[in-house]
Order: sequence, then structure tokens, then C-alpha cells
Amino acid sequence: MNPNNMNSYIGTKQLKAIAMTKQEYCDYRDWQLPCNEDGYEKGYLVEYLDGGKPNHPNHKNYISWSPIEVFEAAYRKSGKLSFGHAIELAKQGLCIARKGWNGKNMCVALVDENCYDVNTPAVLDAANNKRAWLGMKTADNCFVPWVASQTDILAEDWCVTA
Repeated sequence: MNPNNMNSYIGTKQLKAIAMTKQEYCDYRDWQLPCNEDGYEKGYLVEYLDGGKPNHPNHKNYISWSPIEVFEAAYRKSGKLSFGHAIELAKQGLCIARKGWNGKNMCVALVDENCYDVNTPAVLDAANNKRAWLGMKTADNCFVPWVASQTDILAEDWCVTA
């Protein structure tokens, strides 16, 4: 394997994290800090919610430690997501919403065309090569087709809803 031939990737995933030094992480894992590493280095304990074999008894998923610079360059806190990040999460089956929306419990979800019989143009989901559309759960608890406005597309206050 030649490390110079590595491919470039961009990721979007949902995870949990908490600030923790490298030494705190090693203590948490009951590991010895390697002698050539800085135990005071700031970073995050990260738990990936999209799978991976659990590797600690206190977690249901795979955990790791990430240096602060790497973590903060790669991840945004829910509620500060771009529209692109939010759409990628919707494609993973999560419900998304804007923090600035006025209606209570409003959210948007990607809907497979086979789930609802609506008379609306569907878009092609290129990743899965199937037709799908975006639907919104409204404040009055209806579910309707939804089209993003320019403001929604440019906003960076998107979040994942429960």
C-alpha cells in the first residue's frame, strides 16, 4: 500500500462528542499514554452513531479521540449546520429543521415515492437511483411536499430533530 495514493473524502455523519484531553481519554480507556505524546493535548472523545463495533462498555457504538483542530474543522454542532449537511443527514433517514422556524415541531424528511401517494413531481435521488421527495411536517401536524427557499438554502442554523 502506498499512502501517497490515498483518495480524498468528505464526510457527513451524526455523532456525540465531549471535550477531553488525550490523557483523560487514555484514563477513560484504561490505557497508558504513549511516552512520546502530550497528555495535555486538547481534543474530544467521539462516539459515532452510524455503526461500528462498540469498543467500550459504556458506549453502544465505536468511540475514539480526536485532536481539537481536526474535530472542529470536520464537525459542526447540530443547530449550526449548512443546508448541504442537513440534506446529507436527511438522506440517512434523519429529520431536519431550521432553528429559526416559528412553528413548533416542524421538520423536513426525505420521503421515498412508495411511502406516500401524492401528486407532486419527484426528484431523482442519484445516490440510490430512485425517486424521492422532501416533505415537511407542519406546525398543524400535516405532512406536505416542501421546496427550500433561498433563505433556507443559505442558512447555517439547520439541526437534526428528535
